[in-house]
Amino acid sequence: RQGAKIVFADSYKDNPNIDADKIESLITSKTKVIVPVHYAGVACDMDKIMELAEKYNLLVVEDAAQAIDSYYISPKTGEKKALGSIGHFATFSFHETKNIISGEGGLLAVNDERFYRRAEIIWEKGTNRAEFFRGEVNKYGWVDIGSSFLPSEVVAAFLWAQLENLEDIQNRRKDIWNIYFEGLKSLEKKGYFTLPKISKNATNNAHMFYIICNSLEDRGALIKYLKENDVLSVFHYLSLHSSEYYADKHDGRDLPNCDNFADKLLRLPFFYELENEKIDSIIKLIYDFYEK
Repeated sequence: RQGAKIVFADSYKDNPNIDADKIESLITSKTKVIVPVHYAGVACDMDKIMELAEKYNLLVVEDAAQAIDSYYISPKTGEKKALGSIGHFATFSFHETKNIISGEGGLLAVNDERFYRRAEIIWEKGTNRAEFFRGEVNKYGWVDIGSSFLPSEVVAAFLWAQLENLEDIQNRRKDIWNIYFEGLKSLEKKGYFTLPKISKNATNNAHMFYIICNSLEDRGALIKYLKENDVLSVFHYLSLHSSEYYADKHDGRDLPNCDNFADKLLRLPFFYELENEKIDSIIKLIYDFYEK
């Protein structure tokens, strides 16, 4: 919206996160920011990304929309850091599909004190109102761009109650994730699909559970079969570089790993209230589909 040109780097072959080894060749004198997306709440290689940012004097904005209560474990130091606390900025989402929700809404984490004041002003609709109430100025007015970002107190209270119970919510979500994983392992061994891979340098916050089908056609047939049996499974959004909006903006480079996930990734039902009996029935349907 502010005129930035987005340059896309490919994913790893075995997981949807950005391949940190493919970033440096894309950096030019015009590059300003690296935006790693922690897909499914699983950490990107933040050591490499932050090293590149320091080398080329770039900012890092973590897309931690799916990554609340997830961590990166540095292979160099062993230090465990919360996703969203590593880059200069991070964004979190509280959309209804996330681990904790407020219907819509999100959070901006500002991890670099150089940007605290301006972030506060933009949040305050472009005014220095907060400084006025702290007694730092004798009047306030519009000093920058801004908008209306504040949630209502009702929405904030709804979200706060979930934060207070985050451990219980996460424990249940991890149980659901593990039931799916253990229940589908034998089908993966037979080569029907691939299950998620969690790097040893990442934790799993159980944001979603997906499988990687062997082909676009196979995924479509499984979606159809599950729907016929009253189970809604969805593929994720199309790759941004292949979307209609970016048809004339992408530089045309092939991103084969990214495209592979876009064609084959299938998300299974996943929410806090999902009962074990229902999970078992979904697993059975998947067995029936592949071994009928």
